[in-house]
Amino acid sequence: MSQQTTIRKLAALVNTPVEKLLEQLAEAGMEFSGPDQVVTSTEKVKLLGFLRRTHGKAGKASEDAIAPKKITLSRSRKQELTVGGGKNRSTVDVVVRKKVTLVKPGAGDSAGTTAEQAAASGDDERAEILRKLEESRQRNLSEQQRLAEEDKRRAEEAAERKRKEEAEAERLRLEAEAAAAAAALPAEEDAAGRKPGHGHGHPKPPPPRSDDRGPKHKTRGSHAMVAGVEDDDSAARFAGKLHLSAADRARRTSGRGKARPTRRQAEQSRSGTGFTRPTAPVVREVAIGEAITVADLAQKLAMKGGDVVKALFKMGVMATITQSIDHDTAVLVTEELGHTAVRAAADDAESELLAHVEEIKGETSPRPPVVTIMGHVDHGKTSLLDYIRRTKVATGEAGGITQHIGAYHVETGKGVISFLDTPGHAAFSSMRARGAKLTDIVVLVVAADDGVMPQTIEGVQHARAAGVPLIVAINKIDKSEADPSRVKNELLGQDVVAEEFGGDTQMVELSAKTGQGIDELLDAISLQAEVLELKAVPDGRATGVVIESSLDKGRGPVATVLVQQGQLRKGDYLVCGVQYGRVRALFDENGKQPDSAGPSIPVQVLGLSGVPDAGDDFVVVEDERLAKEVAQQRDAKRRETRLVNQAGNRMEDIMAQMGEGSGQLSLPLIVKADVQGSVQALVQALTALSNDQIRIHVIGSGVGGITESDAQLAATSKATVIGFNVRADASARKVIEGNGVDLRYFSIIYDVIDQVKQVASGILGMEIREEIIGTAEVRDVFRSSKFGAVAGCMVVEGVVKRSKPIRVLRDNTVVFEGELESLRRFKENVDEVRSGTECGIGVKQYNDVQPGDQIECFERIEVQRTL
Repeated sequence: MSQQTTIRKLAALVNTPVEKLLEQLAEAGMEFSGPDQVVTSTEKVKLLGFLRRTHGKAGKASEDAIAPKKITLSRSRKQELTVGGGKNRSTVDVVVRKKVTLVKPGAGDSAGTTAEQAAASGDDERAEILRKLEESRQRNLSEQQRLAEEDKRRAEEAAERKRKEEAEAERLRLEAEAAAAAAALPAEEDAAGRKPGHGHGHPKPPPPRSDDRGPKHKTRGSHAMVAGVEDDDSAARFAGKLHLSAADRARRTSGRGKARPTRRQAEQSRSGTGFTRPTAPVVREVAIGEAITVADLAQKLAMKGGDVVKALFKMGVMATITQSIDHDTAVLVTEELGHTAVRAAADDAESELLAHVEEIKGETSPRPPVVTIMGHVDHGKTSLLDYIRRTKVATGEAGGITQHIGAYHVETGKGVISFLDTPGHAAFSSMRARGAKLTDIVVLVVAADDGVMPQTIEGVQHARAAGVPLIVAINKIDKSEADPSRVKNELLGQDVVAEEFGGDTQMVELSAKTGQGIDELLDAISLQAEVLELKAVPDGRATGVVIESSLDKGRGPVATVLVQQGQLRKGDYLVCGVQYGRVRALFDENGKQPDSAGPSIPVQVLGLSGVPDAGDDFVVVEDERLAKEVAQQRDAKRRETRLVNQAGNRMEDIMAQMGEGSGQLSLPLIVKADVQGSVQALVQALTALSNDQIRIHVIGSGVGGITESDAQLAATSKATVIGFNVRADASARKVIEGNGVDLRYFSIIYDVIDQVKQVASGILGMEIREEIIGTAEVRDVFRSSKFGAVAGCMVVEGVVKRSKPIRVLRDNTVVFEGELESLRRFKENVDEVRSGTECGIGVKQYNDVQPGDQIECFERIEVQRTL
């Protein structure tokens, strides 16, 4: 630790009498009352300057006469050393005495150094002692310098820590005061923020003097010893200068005529982090994606949201701060406000997924062909497929028409073939287009007695647009009125030329009822597949397309997918459009659970987070993180795009709508269906019925039963609810009955389109409406040799009549529609059973009734339709 220097000590160090030193201090303007007073470093420096000036005026002769040729300094240093350890530990006082002789410059010619004089006189021993003393002195000086620097560094670190703590405390206090002021008096805060000189214009505090710290250099002259004795208290003096006292701060700020800056303002002024008014407009580079909300754009532009809304309004765009605007509009308003717009880079997750897909490489091998069956409604597409599969599927479809895409893979004598059965009705055009894109070969079924029909022509167009080879199957040749030549001639008008006419299209005459010509059709498919040389990578992560999707009450979202590359296994993570998940189970068309599915194999997938859209691609990824990020980014992008499309934010559009007046009527609809494909087909078909007089507006659609939220939306928007092969649950029925919502159930798409078309066309007439007259709940199922499966039921609502048609419901979804074969009570045939009564019901041509199913009895009645 450094010690204070008194006048007596200083006199002993410089080898000067105390009285003479006091006289010199008095002449230098420093009065001391006694030799025990403390001399500071500043006073030492002042004394040294006075002595230099005085001796400089006296001249060379006077200096030679008065000043000695050399000065000897004696210094002693006492330290305590601990020797040994434990009980034998002892403390030893070590006293180091050193004697330094300083020779006046210029006298070296006559005198030289003390060591040289000793050497010249032959005193070798004295020269050696002086050399050792000099080395010891140098070591002591370096050690003192190191200790002084370490003390100074520690003091600086302590001061810096204290300064940072005080600055942080001051910052928190100021932020709390500012927040309170902003909440209470924002206007006063704005006025206070505009006061002149606030946070600006204060000079920086003077830096510490460089001569008050650091190692001292040896000074030539007769008074060099004064500069070498101030190392002991330099660190303490330096630390003392870091924070001024209250009196020093008052003295420094007095008389300036302006407010004293706060500690935070002083820190910002020293570090250069304080706010300064920009001298030129700041031009920012803003990254904009496909769509962006006004609030996000304002944040990127560092502007108020109201200013951006005002700029949009001047451009003719009416948007609120929460609305989304498209890329072009955002670029225009950004450039209008003086900034630069750039297109945002692609999403990181999408790029990672793309790299993930590109990594899937391997050796290709032959794969089964994917064949799509197309044709006009009721031309025998499903019957043809049934004969190949040796099963019956068409009887399960309402009205005998296919309303879903059915996917099957069949083991034939010609190998494995995957079939896609598409609907033939006009409303399912999107389904047929999707099937044509997924397929390798299109089999166009044309009835020999009916000829080319509208959906036949549409199937040719879809196959041609997808670039898929076409095989024509001329069906129903077993009928007496069949005319295959007529079909071939009519197809010539669509540029479909048979091979026998010199074309390249294979045409096979067959009968799906008798099986005639089926083998020739399979041969034609195998031949076409060989020509195409279909190959795929059988191993690795799977990729493919969603064929159909639905929401099952017991299993959750179910997606029917077609694997195109790789192997889809149980436990894989996959991203499918805006949905993601882990494969919990795989099911084939027969309800079995395979371990995996390879290329060209359709399977049902369980485990997705939601119902994907039909036609979405799916990709198996490495982990759930990537799948979730990609799905969330896609969902956000789709939501922004939908908001942009829905927002009628152009003033021209609004004025045009106002100019049209109220001449156009609107028919709001809510559509719920059992599968995603039916929802898409219904929405497209119903929206296409709009004309200048009436607008068909589907305000809501989805997969699954009708829920309470659907009923609430219909009640508030006065919309008609259409249930296509789905039913409303108990809570939804309560809302519908309480608000008088128009709810209509359908199972055939003809009826939906026809009824909506009649209303849209303004044609009044009788309409056939289905009215549910009774519901029975299946409690148990009994097997009878005469009737097959007999359902033991309890009629829970209305009345069940034997003469009325019925439907079998499972989880509020229609699984069969037909009629009763028998209705018994206590082994007696009855015509009807009322609510609260048990009965036995035999369903005609259906043996898959299960406990928990509901048997719904309904009747079709004619009702006068009114607008």
